[in-house]
Amino acid sequence: MDSKKLALLCRDLAENKKAEDVVVLDVRKLSDVTDFFVIASATNEPQLRAIENELLDTLQKEHQIAPHATDGHGQSSWIVADFFDVIVHLMRPEVRERYDLEGLWSDAPRVPRPRRPRTTSLPIG
Repeated sequence: MDSKKLALLCRDLAENKKAEDVVVLDVRKLSDVTDFFVIASATNEPQLRAIENELLDTLQKEHQIAPHATDGHGQSSWIVADFFDVIVHLMRPEVRERYDLEGLWSDAPRVPRPRRPRTTSLPIG
């Protein structure tokens, strides 16, 4: 799976567990370390762990993808999963505000959500 697809899948999986303010940053032109950052917030530690579990379990079971490294398990307020080309940051809002990764990487474009095609309804009758 290419890095952009993986980043978008990570965004979707985080949102499946009600992650808030999920952002995908394209850092390919700015970093030699990774291609994309996925940054998401969770309101408490149990939600952080639920998002992490959704992400890691689904990627492993359905796509045979495991992170190279993870950090921040347990009672952490910041969990990182490193998939080489995609690095996922799951944070409590206050930690996210303090470290401001979006600000540090402000030159990186955000990957927009794909537009869904409009459906037109035909009048009945």
